[in-house]
Amino acid sequence: MTTQKPTHSRNRLVALAALIALSLTTATADVVFAPYFRDNAVLQRDKDVPVWGRADPGEKVTVTFQSQTVSATADDMGRWSVKLAPMPANATPASLVAKGKNTVTVGNVLVGEVWLCSGQSNMAWVVKPMNNAANEIAAANYPLIRHFKTKLVPSSTPADDAVGEWTVCSPETAGEFSATAFFFGRELFKKLNVPIGLLNSSWGGTQIEPWMSLRGLASDPAARAVFERWQDEVESYPYRAEKYEKDSDQWKKNRDTAKKEGKNFTTAAPKKPEGPTSRRAPCSLYNGMIAPFVPAAIRGVIWYQGEANASRYAEYRTLFPTMIRQWRADFQQGDIPFYYVQLANYARGNNWAFLREAQEYALKLPNTGQAVTIDIGASNDIHPRNKQDVGLRLALNAFAHTYKLGGEYSGPMFAGATKENKTLRVKFTHAAGLKSKDPNMPGFVIAGADKRFFPAQARIEGETIVVSSERVKDPVAVRYAWDNDPPAPLYNGADLPASPFRSDDWK
Repeated sequence: MTTQKPTHSRNRLVALAALIALSLTTATADVVFAPYFRDNAVLQRDKDVPVWGRADPGEKVTVTFQSQTVSATADDMGRWSVKLAPMPANATPASLVAKGKNTVTVGNVLVGEVWLCSGQSNMAWVVKPMNNAANEIAAANYPLIRHFKTKLVPSSTPADDAVGEWTVCSPETAGEFSATAFFFGRELFKKLNVPIGLLNSSWGGTQIEPWMSLRGLASDPAARAVFERWQDEVESYPYRAEKYEKDSDQWKKNRDTAKKEGKNFTTAAPKKPEGPTSRRAPCSLYNGMIAPFVPAAIRGVIWYQGEANASRYAEYRTLFPTMIRQWRADFQQGDIPFYYVQLANYARGNNWAFLREAQEYALKLPNTGQAVTIDIGASNDIHPRNKQDVGLRLALNAFAHTYKLGGEYSGPMFAGATKENKTLRVKFTHAAGLKSKDPNMPGFVIAGADKRFFPAQARIEGETIVVSSERVKDPVAVRYAWDNDPPAPLYNGADLPASPFRSDDWK
């Protein structure tokens, strides 16, 4: 015999199901902006400004900003997108409104210059631990400078959403801004006097491969090695995880034993391996931390990364330019400016001279520039605390190229070496006022055909340098500052350091 539940119970279940369905429908029906469009945002001036988000499939969405009103219909996936016509810089706060079945309003929005700031830890490090931080923070009353910090989220597929918010610069907030981005943005603001938006999407300890899209990475000659290396990491993870647990247990026992015996215990704890879904996975950070902002209107990109790729510098020669081309293609705004920081001096580095050279390959692309920092690193700290000069040197590239304001933006750049008897004469570009801050001019080495390099004597003659060595009778190659942490005394009249160089291509 089957017992039927009372009718009123069934009705309650039906009503509850209907309520749940209604709540789900209401949630999905809400018009929402993409993550870039939050309170305090800065929109890019003088360009078409894409504005996009989500709504119900087929829902009409109307966007209003300043005097503009534009509409679009959400597609089958609920995605909608409109374009605002180019606007001049405007420091008067305005509201960005999207209206469909509901209305969503983003407040305190400005129009100015927007730069995407990305890379690894030297971009991620904040203002608080930098040189002169207390004074810098106390003076950081710049309400027209805004900073967006993207939450650290890797993803296996391109994400639509990212977590973060725009923060107005003030003495209360500036300490948590990316230091490189802040000092760059401050230089721009002082020179341009327009709102500045700094979209900070960076993560410490990351290689370049996670910051590339699958399509971009797959097009690069190094892709096969990258994916094979990652596959090895994935397959070895269970073993590495098991080994970590055993090593960690043993470390704890050794620590507790030392404590009982009153002995000092200074052995570092084992480092837990990162799992298959992590910041190390190819394409994971592009998917999770760059893709959600495509195709936002931006002026350009500043980039500080490379330390994690130094052991594979040959790959970086192609990976870095490939990433630049891929980002430009994705943002669909032509060859947007891309300015990057060449690695600073660091005694514990490995192959950093070759990685700096690999970074310099990107200068072959149009609208790129580098900030040389070989003179402002810290020998025993991979995170130099002088980010003020880093930001300034990046800004000099922007002033000269992006904003057409002129001025020197580069230190001396190697332009060739010619043999003169037993010497080599080294030529440069950007060499007006060539000088050395050390009268002994260390940092130069030369070699003959045997490829054995010896320290060289160097002297400045106009905008060239003549190098020689008693130990090299027939020199054929010269190098300068070609080490992890080299002496680097050479500057031009604008007080910008010479980029490390070599005239040979020996491995």
